[in-house]
Amino acid sequence: MKPVRMMAGFFTVGFWTLASRILGFVREILLAAYIGPGPVMDAFVAAFRLPNLFRRFFAEGAFNAAFVPMFSKRLEGGEDAEGFAQQAFNLLGTAVLTLVALAMIFMPALIWVTASGFAGDARFDLAVGYGKIAFPYILFMSLAALFSGVLNATGRFAAAAAAPVLLNVFACAAMLAGSALGGEVIDWLIWVIPVAGVAQLALVWVAAERAGIRLRPGLPRLSPDMRRLVRVAFPAALAMGVTQINLVVGQLVASRTESAVSWLFAADRLYQLPLGVVGIAVGIVLLPDLSRRLRAGDDTGARDAYSRAGEFSLILTLPSAMALVAIPLPLVAVLFQRGAFTPEDSAATALAVAVYGLGLPAFMLQKVFQPLFFAREDTKSPFRYAVVAMVVNAVLAFALYPLLGWIAPAIATTVAGWTMVAQLSLGARRMGDVARFDTRFHRRAWRILAASLIMGAALYAVLIPLGWVLGLPSWRYLGLLALILFAAVVYFGVGHLIGAFRLSEFRRALRRS
Repeated sequence: MKPVRMMAGFFTVGFWTLASRILGFVREILLAAYIGPGPVMDAFVAAFRLPNLFRRFFAEGAFNAAFVPMFSKRLEGGEDAEGFAQQAFNLLGTAVLTLVALAMIFMPALIWVTASGFAGDARFDLAVGYGKIAFPYILFMSLAALFSGVLNATGRFAAAAAAPVLLNVFACAAMLAGSALGGEVIDWLIWVIPVAGVAQLALVWVAAERAGIRLRPGLPRLSPDMRRLVRVAFPAALAMGVTQINLVVGQLVASRTESAVSWLFAADRLYQLPLGVVGIAVGIVLLPDLSRRLRAGDDTGARDAYSRAGEFSLILTLPSAMALVAIPLPLVAVLFQRGAFTPEDSAATALAVAVYGLGLPAFMLQKVFQPLFFAREDTKSPFRYAVVAMVVNAVLAFALYPLLGWIAPAIATTVAGWTMVAQLSLGARRMGDVARFDTRFHRRAWRILAASLIMGAALYAVLIPLGWVLGLPSWRYLGLLALILFAAVVYFGVGHLIGAFRLSEFRRALRRS
């Protein structure tokens, strides 16, 4: 995949991911306004996090890490890629159906394990009820991930990237309808989640059919290919799901303080916007491309793809992290503070946003480093690194809680993120030059950092005299938009002038996408 074509792939995936994240913001804004931090929102977050946690194992995480390289290599070599996909479809469907059945039976235990602080109050029963409704979403999302992996491996990124948008469209529509019709908004929201999963699966299934890949439900068969897939997928599940596991550990600790789960959830949604747009785009485009190049023996092309992915990630992630650290309170107040979301909630959430902002580059760099291992079907190394990172996270979260209170999980998540990146970077060195960033990356990286620091300083300087505008109900939205546009002008202007990037490169990639 040529650099411009790869950048176009990043922009295609990035566009749809951005649309999904923006709509996700609208969803969280409506959730904060209609329900607000408290017992009901805490219970919803705990219930909704369960299918999202297992999605990392059975869908985007383990599945993509194991399935995409194997499918890509068979596709490249003409080795019955469709038959391999059909076997994987049958095995995955059966496994997740079994998981859903067990979760329905043991939902109280799942809630207790992930949010033991709820025990003894109303949040526990609410979370169990919500969990039983929302959990089947994992079945539809896991199968959708299979079809998305097929589409990504064949270079068709749009439909797979667009599918997650449907969840947020359905969720926003449900909450607005519930409010307009006078019903309980939370009931409308929780029941629409599995419906949205069906819609997402239908979209990518039809797209795969049009791409010439025809899969139908059938009985699983544990063939040698499937045994190998399972062996690769099992350690990848933990390696790719480490961030979600850390969030669950954080939820377990934060559940001891009422509303803390809601504050951390709102903060998580804010930093997930740039992480999702950049990190997911890089992971989706880079993994199949690296797999094909390594199979073809094109180490030079693989190094170029890896370096451009790292460069693209820094260009968009470092300024985002700087903004989250420099102006967290204005961001949270303008986006969330309304209805049931109070100024006290904004202050608490902003603190978590700043802490997560410090970890954002680490969460993103994991998306760049991990494909180096997965493209070689090495999932054991990331698995070992993930175990270390999870231990660091758990120890810090529980140890710091008596000292720092509910913010301890956010600090632990950030430290664990950087621990994971350090291990991945050191582990990649043994792969040789193909796993080392090229001269262009090193020449531009420090310039990107400099442009981001200048942008952050400019944001803070402007906020001091003009921050009062963000407190005016009729002007705060325009004020925040103006602040974001100002930051973009400063960052891209300075970056272009000091050679961090060339604006013409973005124009070419946009035309190609």
